[in-house]
Amino acid sequence: MRPISTEETVRQGEASMRVIGLTGGIGAGKSRLLDFLKEAYGARVFQADEAGHQVMEPGTAAYEEIERLFGRKILKDTGEIDRQALGALVFSDGEKREALNSIIHPAVKALARKAVKEAREEGNVALFVIEAALLIEDHYEEICDELWYVYADPDVRRARLRASRGYTEEKISAVFESQLSDEEFRKNCKVVIDNSGSMERAVGQIERLLGEAEKDRT
Repeated sequence: MRPISTEETVRQGEASMRVIGLTGGIGAGKSRLLDFLKEAYGARVFQADEAGHQVMEPGTAAYEEIERLFGRKILKDTGEIDRQALGALVFSDGEKREALNSIIHPAVKALARKAVKEAREEGNVALFVIEAALLIEDHYEEICDELWYVYADPDVRRARLRASRGYTEEKISAVFESQLSDEEFRKNCKVVIDNSGSMERAVGQIERLLGEAEKDRT
């Protein structure tokens, strides 16, 4: 049998890498499950929220567009974008918020595509997870092999948000209303993970989905 070339090894790695999109409402516990996937399965993780910060850094194309659109009033003395000031500006203005999203979201998605491509080329990444609140709205099914929905009972989510972020009931309700319904999440995602209870219960669901064989490969 002839030896397998480096190029063939890379191609095999590219073909075997599984790309999962992880989404769900605020307070569903996505971050803890991402940590588990990294620690237990060696998953490469891309978080859209963190990437959103990167694309707004000075010198990026998105930064230039945002400054041109909103003016220097949304900049700190250091020249960085004051995200709090920007958020306050677009919070109650749907048109401005849509304009901002039209700059940030495509830039973040482009970073995700690049990260997936680089991981495939490395040839040794078995599991790649993209976490994004707007995974469905921004059509990440174009990048992912499958979408997973992390579900948690609304009352559980409310309790978590009160405890971890100090949110008021009014703020929680406002955020809930701005996100997709449970029905929409379920309709668009192949897998539903119920994270209403203990972490162990949610982990058990993931282990059944991925299987011990894939865990051993990483």
